[in-house]
Amino acid sequence: MPVMPKTRPVVLSISGHDPSGGAGIQADIETISALGCHPCTVITTLTLQDTRNVREVIPQPGGQIREQLRLLFEDLDIACIKIGLLGSIATVSVLHSMLKELPRIPVVLDPVLAAGGGFDFSDRPVVHAIASEMIPLATVATPNCSEARRLCPSSLGLDACGSYLNALGCSHILITGADQDTPQVVNALYRPNEPVYRFEWERLAGVFHGSGCTLASAVAAYLARGLEAFAAISEAQRYTWKALQAGFIPGKGQCIPDRLVHLRVG
Repeated sequence: MPVMPKTRPVVLSISGHDPSGGAGIQADIETISALGCHPCTVITTLTLQDTRNVREVIPQPGGQIREQLRLLFEDLDIACIKIGLLGSIATVSVLHSMLKELPRIPVVLDPVLAAGGGFDFSDRPVVHAIASEMIPLATVATPNCSEARRLCPSSLGLDACGSYLNALGCSHILITGADQDTPQVVNALYRPNEPVYRFEWERLAGVFHGSGCTLASAVAAYLARGLEAFAAISEAQRYTWKALQAGFIPGKGQCIPDRLVHLRVG
């Protein structure tokens, strides 16, 4: 009897391309692969950037994104979808129309609104579209504090932001605190009708490029492997912290997480 080929859970990453390799699609591929899943990808934007900052974002045509997604969904048994940089209302519209037809596949949304170097990826209409069309389709969303505030009415505090985003339809909102000036990094998990659960992590020295991509794609990989959402979120933070602790500086800018650290020998 022939032996059937071994399979891995498939995680679809939908995000932008970072030529420096620190964030975006390459960060997702490294993380998803390191955690035992098979990554497939759709690039939403090309960028001109290095490890210091972004110079320009070039959104890809919505029709091409739609067609590539259609081909992947027809061919692969996708276990989880991770969404990062979107870059345009056209891309948000394409994803919204396609993903609402796939309610059984968990979605992890990293609402990338600005680069670590300060470049703003999303104008107000795109931010509104992400909040109104993508948050309701997400199983888990991982905004940092600044992103959470931008996705919500301006008068809301962070706890109110978490509840507001829950009310839009996402059952697990992890607001990360690495962008805040606090002794420890505090990540707060918001779930409907549950008390806020706060994770505390040692704040590491340096400025990191690609930490949010690493965290969100790790959540997606753990969900694809069958963990329930709280366990996936917990394990993903642990993995990300270790990758940051082992981070390195390949260029003249920010530190990049070593997403393959636990695979190295010695």
